[in-house]
Amino acid sequence: MATYQLPDGRTVSDSMSFILNDTQYPSNWLLLSSQEDRELLNIAGPLLEPPWYDQRFYWSPSEPKDHTLLVAEYIAHTKRNAGSLLSDTDWYITRASETGLQAPQSVLNRRAEIRTLSNTKEALLEATTTTDELAAYVTGPTFNVWETPAPEEGEDTLSFEQP
Repeated sequence: MATYQLPDGRTVSDSMSFILNDTQYPSNWLLLSSQEDRELLNIAGPLLEPPWYDQRFYWSPSEPKDHTLLVAEYIAHTKRNAGSLLSDTDWYITRASETGLQAPQSVLNRRAEIRTLSNTKEALLEATTTTDELAAYVTGPTFNVWETPAPEEGEDTLSFEQP
């Protein structure tokens, strides 16, 4: 979608109808018009869009936020996520403490996995040295994943095939 500036300063997108000099133009006029048609009416454009930047990490396209503060913020975020995931099974641990009835091994394994993933994510956050590196990790494919990936086919795995 492109934007254009009308002679009176209004900005319109290429899919908007507009009135100019007492004439109503349909919503597809800018899409179908030529540059010459637009110049005859003193319509500027298409205008360049402002540069995109991720406001979680940058104050402007060329001004990153403080890396140290962002690392602390994302470590706290990671700890909150881990705590939330652990809270789903906290009752097993409370029950074990109060009654002696052990939590299922699958629950204990999952809780250990969550803690390991959290520790790994925190270490990777701390290992970044720039806001660009931090942004790449946080927006990458693994930061928000809370499952240990299954082994790829062909990797060393235990096999229980009978001879």
